[in-house]
Amino acid sequence: MSRPLHLRRELGLLGAVVTGLGSIVGTGVFVSIGIAAGIAGPSVVAAILIGGAVATFNGLSSAQLAANHPVSGGTYEYGYRYLAPTWGFLAGWLFMTAKSASAATAALGFSGYLLLQFGLPSRSLLIALALLAVSGLTGVVLLGIQRSNAANIAIVSLTLGCLTVFVAFGFESALENAGATLTNLFGEGGEREGAARRLLHASALMFVAYTGYGRIATLGEEVRAPRRTIPRAIVVTLVGTMVLYGLVAFVAISAAGVGTLDGATDRAAPLAAAAREFAPPFAPTVVTVGAIVAMLGVLLNLILGLSRVLLAMARRRDAPYRLSTLNERGTSPTLAVLAVGAIIGGLTLTGNVGITWSFSAFTVLLYYAITNLAALALPREERLFPKWVAVAGLLACLSLAFFVEPTVWAVGLGLIALGLVWRYLFRRGASGA
Repeated sequence: MSRPLHLRRELGLLGAVVTGLGSIVGTGVFVSIGIAAGIAGPSVVAAILIGGAVATFNGLSSAQLAANHPVSGGTYEYGYRYLAPTWGFLAGWLFMTAKSASAATAALGFSGYLLLQFGLPSRSLLIALALLAVSGLTGVVLLGIQRSNAANIAIVSLTLGCLTVFVAFGFESALENAGATLTNLFGEGGEREGAARRLLHASALMFVAYTGYGRIATLGEEVRAPRRTIPRAIVVTLVGTMVLYGLVAFVAISAAGVGTLDGATDRAAPLAAAAREFAPPFAPTVVTVGAIVAMLGVLLNLILGLSRVLLAMARRRDAPYRLSTLNERGTSPTLAVLAVGAIIGGLTLTGNVGITWSFSAFTVLLYYAITNLAALALPREERLFPKWVAVAGLLACLSLAFFVEPTVWAVGLGLIALGLVWRYLFRRGASGA
């Protein structure tokens, strides 16, 4: 019996939305708000809105591309189809580097919240538990998308419930302090110097917190009625996430303060620390449970999405062709999943969520710049949205990318050059074999 060449279409609208929410609601809300608050202070609330606006432009570009070209691989495939092979390769390379870093952040966030709950602040344990999570969820993804999606529904439901508890217990206190928070949104006196740069830096980090919607596009080969389902799923996911982030950030900043969030970021558990400031004794535990489950959900979805992009790259021989092998039922690219798990596991060895998240921000903004370029190349009859949407997304991505730390974008540009060298040598070797 021959192995199937294409993945089965098994996801409907609900499944696609759950996949998007499962990819977004985790690291973005439980970790990155704390990182961004340490950079921008109370103006992180504005950074969430800016990040959400940029994500909306990019989401609409992704939606119309995925609706017209519904295959695994996302912008990697769009770059090949609408731009040029080099652009497609760069998109795949950037996605792999950016989202592997995001996945490592999720694994470390899961570990950080779990250790905080038991009072075990240990760097070695932080890394060991993160590696364990990566290994376990790599095994789940190997079982195929139907079982992965069932796990997603449970994870997203529990996560949203725990965040509702956080907002409910802190909302009254947040309202009492809202005036002071909003009045000093950009700091006082000398703090205002450099406020715009800090705001844009935080916006770049918060933008990454929305980008799980891209997982819907990368699963285009597995979605039913993709031209209708994918745009709807992306819009629903983005709007719901923006409302959720805004509420959580407002409560966290106004009720607990920036210092509390920033101080807990090194332990990768800012919202649990915030809940201790204003909630009943059991609330921090509820938040911690939600964070732990959410991080696992994000990690699950990132392994899923990354493996599909690697599958697409292997099919085009931009990666070793053996990675394109599917299991006998056609539900999982086994070798690609294992390779992705190994890459993420290696990145967790940094043990630092600030480093992994900042690197993810730079590379993913460049990835979505290519998405918008591809959207600009769509023929008129394939467009679902006006051309200015893609122009706005392109300019926003390129502008925000270089507001992260200079060392991060220097390393990122170096990796892009390394990727191009890899492609040249690999394809040269493959053609000579």
